[in-house]
Amino acid sequence: MKIDAFAHIIPPKYKEALYKRADHRFRDGKWDRVIDGTPALFDLDNRLRVIEKYEGLSQVLTVASPALEESTGTEDAVYLAQLANDELAELLVKYPDKFTAAVACLPMNDMDAALREVDRAIKDLKFKGVQMFTPVDGKPMDYAEFWPLYEKMAGYDLPIWIHPARGRKVPDYAIEGHSKFYIYQMFGWPYETTAAMVRLVFSGVLEKYPNLKFITHHCGAMIPYFSERITVGQDYAGTHLGAKWTRTLSKPPIEYFKMFYGDTALNGNTPALMCGHAFFGTDHIIFATDFPYDDQEGDRFTREVIRCVEAMDIPEQEKQMIFEGNARRLLRL
Repeated sequence: MKIDAFAHIIPPKYKEALYKRADHRFRDGKWDRVIDGTPALFDLDNRLRVIEKYEGLSQVLTVASPALEESTGTEDAVYLAQLANDELAELLVKYPDKFTAAVACLPMNDMDAALREVDRAIKDLKFKGVQMFTPVDGKPMDYAEFWPLYEKMAGYDLPIWIHPARGRKVPDYAIEGHSKFYIYQMFGWPYETTAAMVRLVFSGVLEKYPNLKFITHHCGAMIPYFSERITVGQDYAGTHLGAKWTRTLSKPPIEYFKMFYGDTALNGNTPALMCGHAFFGTDHIIFATDFPYDDQEGDRFTREVIRCVEAMDIPEQEKQMIFEGNARRLLRL
């Protein structure tokens, strides 16, 4: 069996309500164009057709971009999060062999409501974690207002999925008005994930909640490739620049980065995945495809990521851990 642990979806009822309730930021970001141009996000027949091509494949459902806090006001965000989660719960019941689990969508612009929705999703709907976008409506993930969520998720012993959020309106250079050539997505998203991981480590989130689990998209982004640069950079900052943050942790910083989980959504790049594997270790690599954001309604990513994992120079037992075992353990399936 293969469990795709980061499969994106826009449930149909949620889609209709989102289009009605979203504010100008949704249209400014051209999110309607992105969603409408990716039918497998909301067309269940398209999704099931791809899943059924691959024997033993199932998905963990996560609500796709945009983040509610970057598209709606607080009242609408609360309503839409509940609607999305209810719809995901219905899919789990209707297609148990195709959808293994679901991840809660949260209204992060209303933390009290978000915390209530965590409880409802996990206790009542039996979801297996929550998703956070980074930044959170412009705020870094280590802001104090988010720590109650980390405490709650550490208590549930279920993971937080981290998804990068950077739009075309964030320019590549300060003198320009927007990003060009899809740079914001190809490279801006891995940067956002990397920055979030750094903030979570050096702010002490993982020090305070050592059993807190984060699943990072794109196999930990820049962290595995630049792991030695992190170590050397932090040593230099501490010894030559007087950086105090390097002395607040009880163990070497790089050890905290290895506490994250990385998914396999690297678009079929086996050498890159081997780099992530060397950094995180087999037990912290989770199979995921980034379905359905390719030019073949998710089929290309699914096919290529499966091939990528199968091509890894590791024992077959470890490949099965990546395809299925790690997700079962992490999500307590």
